[in-house]
Amino acid sequence: MTIIVKKFGGTSVSSVQKLKKIASNLVEEARNNNLLIVLSAMGNSTDKLEALSEKICKAPNPRDYDMLLSSGEQVSVSLLSIILNNMGIDSVSFTGWQAGIQTDSSHMSARITKINVKNIQSEFRKKNVVIVAGFQGIDSKNNITTLGRGGSDTTAVALAAALKAKECQIYTDVDGVYTTDPRVFDKARKLDILTYEEMLEMSGLGSKVLQLRSVEFASKYSVPLRVLHAHNAGTGTLIKKEENKMEGALISGIAFTKDEAEIMIKGVKDQPGVAGKILGPIGDAKIEVDMIVQNVGSDGLADFTFTVSRNTLKKALQVIEKNRKSMMYQSVISKSNIVKVSIVGVGMRSHAGIASKMFKCLAKNKVNIRMISTSEIKISVVIDQKNLEIAVKALHNEFKLDKK
Repeated sequence: MTIIVKKFGGTSVSSVQKLKKIASNLVEEARNNNLLIVLSAMGNSTDKLEALSEKICKAPNPRDYDMLLSSGEQVSVSLLSIILNNMGIDSVSFTGWQAGIQTDSSHMSARITKINVKNIQSEFRKKNVVIVAGFQGIDSKNNITTLGRGGSDTTAVALAAALKAKECQIYTDVDGVYTTDPRVFDKARKLDILTYEEMLEMSGLGSKVLQLRSVEFASKYSVPLRVLHAHNAGTGTLIKKEENKMEGALISGIAFTKDEAEIMIKGVKDQPGVAGKILGPIGDAKIEVDMIVQNVGSDGLADFTFTVSRNTLKKALQVIEKNRKSMMYQSVISKSNIVKVSIVGVGMRSHAGIASKMFKCLAKNKVNIRMISTSEIKISVVIDQKNLEIAVKALHNEFKLDKK
């Protein structure tokens, strides 16, 4: 029988009523396929567990913290299994370790190292629906570990890869991946197909539909991913490897991130090694740098500009001030009311002039560009936050993304 993996997220399983609806939708498929269901914790259960821990201390032992957080998923899988069995559909619920998910020992952000699917396959032979707690596994010392926020997506994709499933279906509160956020532009269109590369870019650029790590996993093991609405019928968006016939669309979508901040270090020495002197301490402080521009100045001095996440801006400025002597700069200017807007599409590989078209469109709409970065299938610009909606709508219209 065909194996299909289905993952349901927190809002999709936030009540017993919603779990019952999921169960009723599984009945027909359970008769014709081997179903493996991966669940997140119910609603905001994980937040509540974190809050309980914070009442005791701000920095709990990571092992105990993982033990606590993993309990949320165990509630949802056991309840769904109880519901299915009560409906006459044979099912069994598994924790991550019972499902054979082995990880390293990096508590709160563990990586999957191996999956032993013999327990799952044994249940499939009994024609049981298998329900697995997402977000968790077990390390070599039999400690429960968690995979980090959004880790249930990774659990589902990893199990789909290990079981050679026909498809891994991710059920969310949206009915697919859109050309841009419909809340920003109501003409956004649901996409039928995306490549792994496009989804990776869009996930990394602020599209929160799928966890970035899960898309990387799917791409590595060629697992077809489909994003669907948890409670509404539809075909969703299929994410798969690129094929020749997929080159038709120049641009697939417009992604944006609102949590950007810009730092300009003025008057640094224009000489080899200056970037290392600045970015070295920033990296040592575990601050991620996104876009980087170095302008050649005069009198042997230059300006060095880069972006960081807005919530790390204060920390980054502290690091720069602390290392003023080694960085040897004149002044620092920061700006937090900026955003990054990106156009994404595999069609860029075979079509010239996309960047020019983008820049002309923004200029026509009086949107000033502060920084630019490009890759093979992406062009990103940093602009003032006040121009976000104008830019997204203008680019969406320019590249005719509302039309198939």
